[in-house]
Amino acid sequence: MRPNTDPVEHLIALLSRIPGLGRRSARRAALKMLTDPQARMLPLAEALRAAAEAVRPCRVCGNLDSRDPCLVCADPSRDQGLICVVEGVADLWALERAHAHQGAYHVLGGTLSALAGTGPEDLSVAPLLRRAAEAREVILALPATVEGATTSHYLAERLEPLGVPVTRLAQGVPLGGALDVLDDGTLAAALRARR
Repeated sequence: MRPNTDPVEHLIALLSRIPGLGRRSARRAALKMLTDPQARMLPLAEALRAAAEAVRPCRVCGNLDSRDPCLVCADPSRDQGLICVVEGVADLWALERAHAHQGAYHVLGGTLSALAGTGPEDLSVAPLLRRAAEAREVILALPATVEGATTSHYLAERLEPLGVPVTRLAQGVPLGGALDVLDDGTLAAALRARR
């Protein structure tokens, strides 16, 4: 903290950097914590310190965990021959929360993007190719964006010589979605992926 900086304002500034918290929400959170710092702030500070010291990327899949390999990779009931490739850890956690996948994961660490300067060398592609050589199927669970589509195409080309089947997530009309409010791209993808 810089000298002459108000500790409350510094706390609010740090909290407002958290995704999903703007300055107003950070101010409310800071106020709530400051009303009982012994019960709210000190346990949070200790949890932050402990997580910063203990949590690391899994050497197998890239998930964040205090164990290596992570809890998902170490689970013997998981189908290690079925690898689901995701952009980031948040996607892996979302699939786990939904209990949607009982196989293994691979976190790429991003998507290809010429604008952001992200190339194949910036992603965890080589480890994926090594793991995919032993897999029965690779599922590309990447975002339905231009970058996600580009990355999926690139990975499919790189995986093709291995002879492993490569599938992608279905895209289209969400459950409960009304057709008249969907964009043209989503409607076109839904029609192409019909079954």
